[in-house]
Amino acid sequence: MRITARTPVLLVLLLLLTQLAALARPAHACGCGALVTGAGQQLTVARETSAVHWDGETERIVMSLTVTGDAAEAAWIMPVPSRAEVTLGDPALFDDLRDAAAPEYRVRHYFWPREDDWPRGERDNSYAGAAPGDGAAPVDVVSRDRLGPFDVARLTATDPAALGDWLAGNGFALPDTLAGALTPYVEQEWEYVALRLAPDAAGDPDVVLGGTLDPISLTFASGELVYPMRLSRLAATEQLLTLYVLSGHRMEPQSTIGGDRPDITFAGRLAPAPGPLRDLAGEDTFLTVIEQEFPRPALIDGDHLLRRTAEDTAFRTVHYTDRMLHWFGVPAWQLTTGAVALLALVPVVWAVRGWRRRKEPQWS
Repeated sequence: MRITARTPVLLVLLLLLTQLAALARPAHACGCGALVTGAGQQLTVARETSAVHWDGETERIVMSLTVTGDAAEAAWIMPVPSRAEVTLGDPALFDDLRDAAAPEYRVRHYFWPREDDWPRGERDNSYAGAAPGDGAAPVDVVSRDRLGPFDVARLTATDPAALGDWLAGNGFALPDTLAGALTPYVEQEWEYVALRLAPDAAGDPDVVLGGTLDPISLTFASGELVYPMRLSRLAATEQLLTLYVLSGHRMEPQSTIGGDRPDITFAGRLAPAPGPLRDLAGEDTFLTVIEQEFPRPALIDGDHLLRRTAEDTAFRTVHYTDRMLHWFGVPAWQLTTGAVALLALVPVVWAVRGWRRRKEPQWS
C-alpha cells in the first residue's frame, strides 16, 4: 500500500536538519517548521508552497509540500507566535491561486532575421499569545487532539532542550542540534504545534510518503504578518519558497533574510468566485505572489516579516514568444528589401532610357 498525495494522512512536512552523525535521526528544514523521519529513512522536500492571509489581527497559513523519499513515518514541529488553531486545508485552494496569478502569454514580432532564421525559420524565446509565567514547567501541553490521521499537540516551552526531550518522549524524536535552532522562538515566548503521522499500516515497509501533500492550515493571532523561516538555516540543500500573500494591500518582505532577492511574480486585487480562495480571503483581497531562492540556507538569519508597499501597483508576469514578422506568408524583411530594391532601380531605368534616347541618331 502506498499513501498518496490526496490522502490526508500525509502531513504537511518541512525540511529541517541534515544528518550530522551516523547515530542521528535524519531531519530536514524549510520554511514553517521542522520535519523528522525515522532512523535510516529519508524525505526530501522538492517545493514548498504556502498561502498566507492576514487581516491585521489574525494570520492564517495554509501549507502544501511536494516530497519524495522512503520514510514511512514523520513528525513535524511548527513554531507560532500565539495559540494556533489547526485544521486540514483544501487542496483546491492552490489551484485557485495558480489560476488567479497565471502569467500572461504574448507574441511579439521582430523584423530582421536572426541567426536561427536562415535560410528561413522562426525562433521562440520565452522570458521568461499567552506566554508561560515565571516558574512554569519547561514544557506545558496546552492541548492534544486527533485531527484526521494526525496526532496534534499544542505546546509552550521555556527551555528548548526540555522541548526536545518532551517531543522525543512522545514520539517526536529530534536531533540534539534542534534545541539550539529553537532557542530564538523560546526566547520570544512563541508556542509550537507538533504533529505526528500515524498511518494505519504503521510498520509496513511498503507505506511511504510521496507526492504533493494535502495542505494543513494554522490560524493564530498576530499583530504583524510573519512567515517563520529561521529553521530553514539548518537545511543542507537549496530552498525554494513560493508564498501567496493575501491581505488588504500589496505586501513585500522587509529583507532578504539571507536568501536571494525575492521576486514578485504577481500583484493584483482579486474578487474571488465562491470556493476555497474566497473562503480564505473574502470577497475582496489583494494577492501578492513572492518567490525566493535560498542557495545557502545557513545564511538565513530570521523570519520573514512582510510590510505594505507604498502603492498597490498591479503586476503580472508576461512570457513572450518572439516570431519573425510575415506579410502574406513571406518574411516582411524580404518584401521590404525587395520593394526598396525595385524603387531604387526606377531612377536607374529612367536614366538609362534617357541616355539611350540621347544617343540615338537625329534625322532632319
